[in-house]
Amino acid sequence: MVAPIVLAGYLPAYFGIRADGLPDIQGIAPALAQQSRAIIVSHYFGLAQSLHEVRAWCDTHNIALIEDCAHSYFGQAGDRPVGAWGDYCTASLSKFFPVPEAGLLGSAKRTLKPLRLVRPGLRSQIKGVVDVLETASRYRRLNGLNELLGFIFSLRHRVRSAKTLDRPAKPNSEASMIESCDMGRVKQQPLLASMQLRRVLPRGRIIALRKRNFELYARLLSGVAGSRCLVAMPLRPVAPYVFPLWVDDADRVYDILRANGLPVFRWDRIWPNTPELPSDVGAGWSRHVLQLLCHQDLAEEAIRGTAEYVRTLLLAARADPAG
Repeated sequence: MVAPIVLAGYLPAYFGIRADGLPDIQGIAPALAQQSRAIIVSHYFGLAQSLHEVRAWCDTHNIALIEDCAHSYFGQAGDRPVGAWGDYCTASLSKFFPVPEAGLLGSAKRTLKPLRLVRPGLRSQIKGVVDVLETASRYRRLNGLNELLGFIFSLRHRVRSAKTLDRPAKPNSEASMIESCDMGRVKQQPLLASMQLRRVLPRGRIIALRKRNFELYARLLSGVAGSRCLVAMPLRPVAPYVFPLWVDDADRVYDILRANGLPVFRWDRIWPNTPELPSDVGAGWSRHVLQLLCHQDLAEEAIRGTAEYVRTLLLAARADPAG
């Protein structure tokens, strides 16, 4: 979220995140609020909630609210649909649909000016279709073609891996962070494959299976010493992005899970010079909250296997604290 602000020539300022995931607006200095043009507020983990308090604060200070729905494409945020609290809202298609890229900009109350984006060339369009086919074959969605395409794409990955085997890790600098955000494509239209799939794919299956996966994680990981579910799923309709699990011994557990290729990540790259704020839980979240993917194409067996592995790691640490 910082990269586009920097590239647009603005100065990012920071606020703390409360334990409920909402911004600590009371901790924002009046002088800072007076200088600010907009505030970006996220629905973390896909568990959208009411932004009534933030909306009132923005109206009082004449600050535009940008509702970041990257984790929360479907559902209700309190008494409004996701995306309806902000003056503007943004969303990410690739986190919920089997598409290689594409983002959305919307508004429930403002007229959006045409962005005059450039259409990607034929090579990019073809690559987009190939990426969609690769995703579909990986999750066994192409009857009769899964084996053949899987073999072809495995060869592609071997070539890719050989080229990047000795590539050094990128430093945590502002330049490398902007590069990893792929901000060079901000003036391009989404690929045709992404937009067509967004129009035709059914929503109900995505929502139902993500809720199932979240609830399964919650049951299987409930009460395990050394961990806790950070946020419970609300009763209102939502489609979770991840299951957020707070783990006391997070570094050890996370490294083992990643080394074994399990569907988990955390926010372990922090924008350079991000300040430490006394009221902010974000620093603790970035280290201790392991985000277990709730993607709709993860089979129930995969969810159970991941949860069981996490349980085993946590219980082993309790049995042998020195190990």
